Amino acid sequence: MKCAAIAAIASASIALSAASTGAAEFINVLTGGTSGVYYPLGVALSKIYGDKIEGVRTQVQATKASVENLNLLQQGRGEIAFSLGDSVKLAWEGNTDAGFKAPLDKLRGIAAIYPNYIQIMASKESGIKTVADLKGKSLSVGAPKSGTELNARAILAAAGMSYDDLGKTEYLPFAESVELMKNRQLDATLQSAGLGVSSFKDLATSLDVQMVAVPEEIATKLGAPYIAATVPAGTYQGQDSDVQTVAVVNFLVTHSEVSDETAYQMTKQLFENIPALTAAHKAAENIRIEDALKGMPIPLHPGAERYYKEKGLL
Repeated sequence: MKCAAIAAIASASIALSAASTGAAEFINVLTGGTSGVYYPLGVALSKIYGDKIEGVRTQVQATKASVENLNLLQQGRGEIAFSLGDSVKLAWEGNTDAGFKAPLDKLRGIAAIYPNYIQIMASKESGIKTVADLKGKSLSVGAPKSGTELNARAILAAAGMSYDDLGKTEYLPFAESVELMKNRQLDATLQSAGLGVSSFKDLATSLDVQMVAVPEEIATKLGAPYIAATVPAGTYQGQDSDVQTVAVVNFLVTHSEVSDETAYQMTKQLFENIPALTAAHKAAENIRIEDALKGMPIPLHPGAERYYKEKGLL
């Protein structure tokens, strides 16, 4: 009898433990390379969620950014991800050239956040000052089929160029591209990120560099989600004047199997803790709730929709 009672108690204890474990929500935040902007913002977002959402465990995953993030979400291997707007649109459409084997129909929107600036930095000795000057030069365009690399293809195509016009094309993440430039093995690197990206700050303190101008007509030719933008003077060491470029809006994205309550809380805590995000990276200064739904290329998650209705945006 005693053995039976002990077994029953143990069984009940295991059941309670399993129920408790099942009740806990897990949020894996999909970011990008550690030297970009997505990663520090993802770390900050993970801490906010862990501190502010009851019963939640969080994790931050460094990835190849937009395209990989969206594919991981479709597979249920993350709960929220950073991505460029053009990548989100192409993922929803199932554009195979962009790295999506089929339409990613589980994707759901959380918010438009801040613009990514397509920033091209060249060594001064390369003589590159405009996109046209990249002909015959070596350029790193980001990891293969990353959001940055999709931006690079689009920018060059709008300028009437392709990778064939370059002297050499490297497919490298931000930090590795910078190391090649420091070693005089690369003329320029294109990086799609928030202003003040750490890899470019590092490069500008180590080498005489030139921000490469991307003319406004390229933004006009590309159309939405691309817009004309400016990298303000002083963003990087030695940058004495404004430089014209192109920007594309970033989005936070989730998937349809994330619970409504978790998606609601992820949206709410994002907008209620912008100062903590800004402390992690100044790009977060541009996150505004009034812009959260602008250009959203996929359906909103019902949890996010509930939050925007409470705020009178829907």
